[in-house]
Amino acid sequence: MRILIEGYHYPASDVHDILKGLDFFENVSHEVVINYVGYMYNPHIHDCVFILPKVIVDGNGKAFSHLNPAEIIHVEKAEGLTEEERKFIYEFAVWIYRSLCVFDKYHPKNDIIYHKQMLQVSMSHRHMSNTYLEVLLALIEFNRKNQNFFMTILKNIHSGHNKINWTRTIAHSTAVVQKNEPIYLNPINKKRQINFDEELLIIFFSILHHINCKYGFPVSINVGFNLITGAKFKNYLNGFGKVRLRQIKYKYFSDKALELWGLCYAFFDKSHNISVASELQEYLIAQNYNIVFEAMIDELVGDKKENLPKGLKDQEDGKRVDHIYEDVGLTNTNGKSIYYIGDSKYYKLGNNITAESVYKQYTYARNVIQWNMNLFLDNQEEETCYRNNLTEGYNIVPNFFISARMDEDLSYSQDIYRTEKEKKSFISRHFENRLFDRDTLLISHYDVNFLYIVSLYAQDNDSTKKQWKQKVRKRFREEIQEMLKSRFAFYAMTAHPGVNAEEYIKANFQSVLGKLYQPYHRKEYFSLALDKDEKYKDENDTLLNELRKSFYVEEVCIGADPENVLTAAINQKDSVIIKSGTIGVLMVMMEQYETKSAKFLPSGQIAIGIKYTKDSMEIVEHLAEIGYILFHKRKDEDQHLYQVVKKVVLLPEEDIPADVYRNITTVKMYALVQFEKTELDSSSLHSSRKAYTPETRYDAQYSVIDIIN
Repeated sequence: MRILIEGYHYPASDVHDILKGLDFFENVSHEVVINYVGYMYNPHIHDCVFILPKVIVDGNGKAFSHLNPAEIIHVEKAEGLTEEERKFIYEFAVWIYRSLCVFDKYHPKNDIIYHKQMLQVSMSHRHMSNTYLEVLLALIEFNRKNQNFFMTILKNIHSGHNKINWTRTIAHSTAVVQKNEPIYLNPINKKRQINFDEELLIIFFSILHHINCKYGFPVSINVGFNLITGAKFKNYLNGFGKVRLRQIKYKYFSDKALELWGLCYAFFDKSHNISVASELQEYLIAQNYNIVFEAMIDELVGDKKENLPKGLKDQEDGKRVDHIYEDVGLTNTNGKSIYYIGDSKYYKLGNNITAESVYKQYTYARNVIQWNMNLFLDNQEEETCYRNNLTEGYNIVPNFFISARMDEDLSYSQDIYRTEKEKKSFISRHFENRLFDRDTLLISHYDVNFLYIVSLYAQDNDSTKKQWKQKVRKRFREEIQEMLKSRFAFYAMTAHPGVNAEEYIKANFQSVLGKLYQPYHRKEYFSLALDKDEKYKDENDTLLNELRKSFYVEEVCIGADPENVLTAAINQKDSVIIKSGTIGVLMVMMEQYETKSAKFLPSGQIAIGIKYTKDSMEIVEHLAEIGYILFHKRKDEDQHLYQVVKKVVLLPEEDIPADVYRNITTVKMYALVQFEKTELDSSSLHSSRKAYTPETRYDAQYSVIDIIN
C-alpha cells in the first residue's frame, strides 16, 4: 500500500513510478504536487495507492505531527509509523473512498470525480499488498455475484428439516387409533447435525451487516439467519473470528467455499493477504477535494437548495453561499426564524482565514438582509425578523466559518470545537456600540473534526445525519450567543406605566439607534445591547440612567425570555409603594411633562414654587414627611412617581442654584426636592382624588399614599 498526501511537494524521483500512467507535472525544482484525493490501483507497481486529504498534514508540514509525508509513502516499510498510525491509515482510506462514492451518488453530473471499474475477486493474481478497503470491496462483490451459490447452500441446509423420524416416534409415542389407522399426535422430527456451511454464511453475512452499519456500504442480505452482532461480534473482531474460522476450515472443499472462507478470514486478520485480480489501472479520485468537503458540510449542516427561496443560496450578484439554513434567531423568543450563513474552509492545518474570505462572508450577509427587505418592501409589509420598524434596529445575522481539523488522538468521536486560531471572530461596522445596526456584521470561526465529518457523511444514514444536524445547529446558535455575550451586555426593558415607549424612542432616536431591537414574544419588551469595551462605559452608564427614568431595565442573557425578570422588577417597584402607605407625597401638577422633564430629570432635582395659599402651607407643615414626588395632570394617565432621597428644604428664590429647574417663576419661596432618577410604578395611584378648586388647579399640593392609592 502506498500513501501520498494531497498538496505535498514530493521529490519527483520518489513518486515517478507510483504515478506512472497518470498525468502529473514536475516543476523546475524537480518536485511533484498531487492535487487529487482518492484511490487507485497501479498495475505498473502491482500495488494500490491512496491519496489522502491535505488536512492530515499540520502547519509544520508533518503527518501525525512527527513524520515527513515522503517517509511514509510505502506504509508497510515506513519505520516511523506506529502500529496505531498504520491501522488508522487503513481505516481512514476506507472513509475517504466512501466519501467519494457518496458524493458521486448525490452529484452524478459532477466534473471532479474520475473513476474506472473497481476490483474483482479471483483465485489467481495477487497484489503486493491488499488493503483493508480491498477486503471490504471484495466481500461486497462476492455477495453481489454469488446469490446462486448462497441459495444452493440454503436449500441443502433446509432439506430434511421437517422430515419425521418414524423409528423414534413409534418407540417413544402412543398412537391414537381412528378408523383403524394409528395417529401420532407428537411426531419426532429428524435432527440434523451442525451445518458448517450455515455457520460460514452466518459469519459472512454478519461481516456484511457490520460493514453496512459502520461504513455505510450498501449491501443486500436476503437471508433469515440470526446474525452475530453487538458485543459478540466485537469478540470476533478481537480475535475469536480467526480462531473459529480456522476450526471449521477443514470442512470446505469447493473453490467457492474456500474463497468465501478466505475473504472472511482476511477481514478478521486484516493482513490484507487475499487474491484480487486486477491488471488494469483502476481508480476513484477527486480533483478539488474542497468541493467534496463543502458538499459534506452542506449535507450535514445546511438546507437543501431546493428547499430555500430563490435568491438566497445563489445570490443576485452572482455569489454562491456555501451553507445557509433557517433557524431561530439569536435574540428571539417569539419563534421567528432567521437565516444562518456558513462558509466551509478546506485548508491545510494552521492556515488562517484570508481577508478576501472574510469580506465575502460580510457580502453574503448584506445580500441576505437586502433580499429579505426587498421581499417585504415590495409587498408594503414589515419583516420583523430582520428589521424592526419602531426601533429601526436590525436583527443579528448569524455568520460563521467551518474549518477542517484532524483530532490529535485520531479519534472519530469528537465533532466540533472553537477554533484554536488566534482570530476566533471578525466584526465589520460603520458605527461603534451599535449591535442592532444593519452594517454591524459579525463572523464566528469553528473547527470540525475532519474524521468525524467524513465518517458521518460516508455512512449515508439519513437518521444519523438528521440527528447531528439538529445537534450542531443548536450548538452553533449557543456558541455564537456565547461570543456575543463576551462582547456585549444584553438587557431587556419595558416602559413604565404612563410612558409611551414609541414616543420616547422617537424623541430619543439618536441615543438608542442601533442599540434597541424587539425580538421578544411581547411587543412591549425591548432588547438593549451595549458594547462591553471600557471606552464605552461612561456613554453606556449615561444611557442606562436615562432609560431607567422611563423604563424597567434589567440585564438578561441573550436569547432568554425576559418575562420573569421584568415582572419581578415591576413587582419590586410596586412593593415600595405598598409598604409606604402613610408616607407623604408632593403632588406637582405639570402639563407638557415630556418636554419639561428633560430639564430636571437628568439632575434629579427640582424647585417647587410655594405660594401663600392653604395648599402651600400644608406642604410647608409636612416637609419632613415627604417621601415621594408625583407629577400629574389631575387624571390617572400620564403620572410619574419618584422617590425623594433627601429631606425637602425650603429656600428663598436667591438661594436656588441657577441650573435647578423651577416649576413656576413668579414666587419668592421654593421647596427644593432631590429624588431618585428611576421612575416608580404609579399605576395604582389616582391623583384626581386630591381635592382642588379652579383657582388652585395648577398649584402643588401635599397628600399621602393611602389617600390617592
